[in-house]
Amino acid sequence: MKIDGRFWLTKEGQSFLGSGRIELLERIDKIGSIHAAAKEMKMSYKAAWERINGMNALADQPLIERTTGGKGGGGTKLTPYARELISTFHRLNELHRQFIDRFSEAGNDPERLARILSRTFLTTSARNQLPATLSSIESNGLHSTLTLALSGSDTLRSTITAKSVENMGLSIGCDTYAIIKSSDIHVVSVPPSSEAGDNLLSGTIETLERSGDNIEIALRLAGGTLLIALEKQDALQNLEVGRTAYAIISPLHIIIGL
Repeated sequence: MKIDGRFWLTKEGQSFLGSGRIELLERIDKIGSIHAAAKEMKMSYKAAWERINGMNALADQPLIERTTGGKGGGGTKLTPYARELISTFHRLNELHRQFIDRFSEAGNDPERLARILSRTFLTTSARNQLPATLSSIESNGLHSTLTLALSGSDTLRSTITAKSVENMGLSIGCDTYAIIKSSDIHVVSVPPSSEAGDNLLSGTIETLERSGDNIEIALRLAGGTLLIALEKQDALQNLEVGRTAYAIISPLHIIIGL
């Protein structure tokens, strides 16, 4: 059994934005035609237009605008307000998915769900706060290496002091968070020949967002976990949206949270 949930935004008691409507807007933005976007989504033009009218009726500003003339004979494009709504929806949808993932940790165990709900939600500057289950503890003098099971089959190793393990009361099977700064994740297109003891996780690049000399990379792991990495522009090599890439993370850069 798995806890799941769909994300919708409502306004004035009516459905406003959902994944299907966002996809329609994004296709219109890409193609420049409501008819062609509807065809790609295998829906009628009438159905597409009704969805757009429904969204426009609830929106604070128009979502689309017509263009006339030009080489293509005119078409349809999104307004800046519509693009802002799309960005907001994706951010809220990702937060919703993270919330559902925390519930899903419990499986069909109500008592474990109660423990998860009783946790204090973390507020840190780290972009990556990943729900995990502690699956093993290996002690080596002053330090201990923890193996953390993320959603799906992905795992991480974190090295912290043995004293921290004791002070936090960590034990196998307990629920934790792996906290990682985005600047401590290095993303490459080809896995290194030697991992040098680092964590190596494969996934698919979802977004690449450039700002100044930096680039933010969203990497979706096979198990569903989303990693956010921050790289310098000059370090970007053969990384493209939709392609497989690899995240390299030192165990020393993974903080444990409860």
